[in-house]
Amino acid sequence: MNKSELVERLAERAKVTKKRAEQVVNLVFDQMTQALKRGERIEIRGFGSFTSKAYPAYTGRNPRTGETIHVPAKRLPFFKVGKELKERVDYAPGARPRSPVAVGSDDASGYPAPALDDADDATEDLAAAPDDDDDNAHDDESEGAIV
Repeated sequence: MNKSELVERLAERAKVTKKRAEQVVNLVFDQMTQALKRGERIEIRGFGSFTSKAYPAYTGRNPRTGETIHVPAKRLPFFKVGKELKERVDYAPGARPRSPVAVGSDDASGYPAPALDDADDATEDLAAAPDDDDDNAHDDESEGAIV
């Protein structure tokens, strides 16, 4: 999703014009930017937190020429995802849970257990089948054929 898609969805859900929705989105982004410039931390419960991290100046090297260059100190925005957002993304409806679950049972989260697909069945069949290649190689050697 990009900014214009966010504006469109906000306009639809809030039943406001796209121009008004764009003003709201710009206001939120501008205020967040200003807060980060001031060194403030932004926390949105259930979503995550934004901070600005300071990085010191250092002497770097241009990889093409090998010339040493001075890289100035800088502050960059940093986002740390919140627990609730992480869980919502990881355990989206219809997604398989990451915790190990016995096949055929439901786990405590209420999501159905993953079913075996055809690829899993094929892997089991290959593991049970005897390896014919070794037998053929042995037969060729016993007949004097060059392998």
